[in-house]
Amino acid sequence: MNIVQTPEYRESYANSVQIRVSVWDFQLVFGLASSEAPDQVTIRNHNAVFLSPQQAKALWNMLGQHLAQYEQAFGTLNLEPQSHNFPQGPIN
Repeated sequence: MNIVQTPEYRESYANSVQIRVSVWDFQLVFGLASSEAPDQVTIRNHNAVFLSPQQAKALWNMLGQHLAQYEQAFGTLNLEPQSHNFPQGPIN
């Protein structure tokens, strides 16, 4: 396998991922969540990736394997924010 990065290749950070599903594909929308006020969160979406259902399942399997290895090495991940400045609730 030969992996080549195109001139358009970019890396970015996301702390928010929204998942949208249709019969034909999965859309992962990546963004940056920030809190300007204790009771308000703003998410600035910056990229969307479309996957076939088969690729989405393959990604799910790979993420599960890598997360299990990560937790084995570094401990269990906690999904709830520990800061009192961030609203409580489900993580996107």
